[in-house]
This record gives sequence, C-alpha cells and structure tokens, in this order.
Amino acid sequence: MDHAQLLSAFREKGVLHLQEGNGKVVTFMKPELWKPEMGEHWTFLLFDLFQIRTICEPFSEVSLDIVEYAGKPTIYHSPANRIIKNGPIVDGILQFSLILEPNWNKLLFQISQPVLVKLDTGEATCYQTSILFPLLSPSTKEMFLGPDGDVKIIKG
Repeated sequence: MDHAQLLSAFREKGVLHLQEGNGKVVTFMKPELWKPEMGEHWTFLLFDLFQIRTICEPFSEVSLDIVEYAGKPTIYHSPANRIIKNGPIVDGILQFSLILEPNWNKLLFQISQPVLVKLDTGEATCYQTSILFPLLSPSTKEMFLGPDGDVKIIKG
C-alpha cells in the first residue's frame, strides 16, 4: 500500500476512494466535509484507543476494555460527544471502529485525525490495494457501548 500517495490524495481533497483487496471501494472523508444528504451510514475510524474521547462521551473502563481487546473487527454504536456539532449522528449515537490491522492502522495514524468511512460505495477510483479492509469481513461485529458500561450486541 503506497501510504504517501494515498495520504497526499486525502489531504488534497479531503476525500479518498480506494478499492481494497476484495474489489470493493471504500470512501474515506474528513468529518468536517460530511453533509446530511450523504446519508447516515458512515463510521468514524480510529487508530488509537485515546481517540474515542474526541468523538464519544467518556467511557467506563469496561467499555474501553471491550474496544481494546476485541478479537474481530467491530463497529461500535455509542453516544456522540457533545462537542461534535455536525456528522453522521442519529439520535445522539455515532458509529466508530478501532482499526488494528497494521497497514490500515498506519494509514490512519499518518492522517492523524478521526476519519469517516463509508463501505462499498462503488465510486470510480484510480487507487487500489490488495489489502483487505477489516470492516468488510463477514465476521465483523456490531455492538452498542454506553458510557456507563452498557453493552448490547447488535450483530454477532
């Protein structure tokens, strides 16, 4: 994966369409560019556990442990931080995922801010990688995590 080329394209436009290893196109976007007409099926991508504080209400240690030790790719639904005024938030809840796969994690680290992703957008792109995007795995789970340690499995 050519991180420098992808990073340059993302920084220039704020949006990057990338065909991943399964042939599906994922769209990455800076959160400040999101508009309501783009739909609600966007997920915040994080490269490090500490970033949860920037997008969600403060978490209990139990909820942080669940995110940190998840064995499979997981999309979490959690109450949005009140400082986020614009973004794909539905009834006060946003979606996020901590990406641990080394290549994708390195790209997110280099971007150095939470990024929105929309899966399987079908957009035309000249960027591609053979590396599979973790959230497109059939074993991807979805869970609700509340700030007080509430946990609910949405998709197991």
